Amino acid sequence: RGRQFGEDAGPLAHPVRPTSFVEINNFYTATIYEKGAEVIRMMALLLGPEGYAAGCRLYFERHDGTAATVEDWLRCFEDVTGCDLSQFALWYGQAGTPRVEVRQAMEGGDYVLRLRQTVPPTPGQPGKAPQLIPLAFGLLDADGREVVPTRIHPLTTAEETLRFPLARRPVLSMLRGFSAPVIVESDLTSADRLVLLARDTDPFVRWEAGRSLAKAQLVGHVAEGAGYSSDWLDALATLVTDDRLDPAFRALALALPSEEDLAQTLHEGGVVPDPLTIHDGRRTALDAIAGRLEGDLPALRSTLAVPGPYRPDAEDAGRRALGGALLDLQTQRDGGVAARAAFAAADNMTDTMAAFTALLRVGDEAIVARFEARWRHDRLVMDKWFGAQASLARPGGAVAAARRLTTHPAFDASNPNRFRAVIGGLASGNPAGFHDPSGAGYRFVAEQLLRMDARNPQTAARVSTAFQTWRRYDADRQALMRDSLVAMRDGARSRDLKEMVGRMLAGADDG
Repeated sequence: RGRQFGEDAGPLAHPVRPTSFVEINNFYTATIYEKGAEVIRMMALLLGPEGYAAGCRLYFERHDGTAATVEDWLRCFEDVTGCDLSQFALWYGQAGTPRVEVRQAMEGGDYVLRLRQTVPPTPGQPGKAPQLIPLAFGLLDADGREVVPTRIHPLTTAEETLRFPLARRPVLSMLRGFSAPVIVESDLTSADRLVLLARDTDPFVRWEAGRSLAKAQLVGHVAEGAGYSSDWLDALATLVTDDRLDPAFRALALALPSEEDLAQTLHEGGVVPDPLTIHDGRRTALDAIAGRLEGDLPALRSTLAVPGPYRPDAEDAGRRALGGALLDLQTQRDGGVAARAAFAAADNMTDTMAAFTALLRVGDEAIVARFEARWRHDRLVMDKWFGAQASLARPGGAVAAARRLTTHPAFDASNPNRFRAVIGGLASGNPAGFHDPSGAGYRFVAEQLLRMDARNPQTAARVSTAFQTWRRYDADRQALMRDSLVAMRDGARSRDLKEMVGRMLAGADDG
């Protein structure tokens, strides 16, 4: 969760409001935009709808048309609610994603929750003060009935203990509604998570339980060669086939953790991640899910067909999302028969791309030419065509595929979208290909970034972040990535790329 803000990326971690920068273009990252928005949403949760609305009105009365600061913004809410937001302001100044450790116990007839918050050290901020973290949670029994309904506990100190007079240990439903952009590390068991996945009333907790179960299955397979649990596969099948649930939620619950997420999880667990093993493990997991659902897939997809003309509304979008996810699974089993029919019948880009990417994953080369022939005159659609090929190419041939795409007549390296589609598609969208043991992916991307740096430094700097996790891999890959980083540092013309690469190399013995 916290990694979606790019905050645990070592040298690139920074707060929502950095205190300094070398190049202003490198200031505006996902941390600024995405975590900044989450902080505002979190404040609205703490103050309530009336307090938040009143603070916004006062803010616009005082500061409309002016260059306001974070302090100006927070002061408006303090003035209308009487709340002291000085501790909350740490969300703007402290870098890193807070982690909340949750431990449960039964003591003397009480159910006890022990909470502990930490924020990992980041460059320039070795020690962090406790932040104000709103934790929304509830307690369930084994059948999913609520023992304690949702409440919001403001965690303000490094450690706190909560007690509830309960005779039996409940199932903890923590961080309901994603009440804070934090990483929760709890002692929930697999049985607890199966209850949450099957019965919790909160969609986020239910999704998170499924994601944790999936991650545990994948990590066990990648690190130890373990098989995939029938309990997990059965729980997924029950959820996906439950037509009482929102199709959009079912599609999200069906999605596996990304290869990048799995690599980071293995690294945090003390295991050196191997991108090829992760890629293969994820493919076998998809095949296991497809095998469990194989008998249901055709009929289930037929119930999700959207009748009538295309409508860009949420209900139809959810049906298309789940239908596309199921088509991908079906393609794993039938080799592309259903996907080819779906591609021919598609009357919108969502369904077209779902069929196209499903066929790319099983190596259907003919679909590439069919797609291009139909959409070659639409630049935005062709960006998708380029990006899908770079990100879905088989690992052993991914670098060669990306290189071929850069020689295509429609590839324009001066077009940032086209450049991100191909070079970013390989570097960030295809980890197993980018991390080829030969180092070919690193050299190719570095070469392309140096060329782009002369044309568009901002784009080069953004795409270069694919190298930021270089320290978590094996010694051979580290050396190869470091060589490419040094080459970019020495060859960069812009402050944008030099600053980003310099941060990544900070502390390395690179000469």
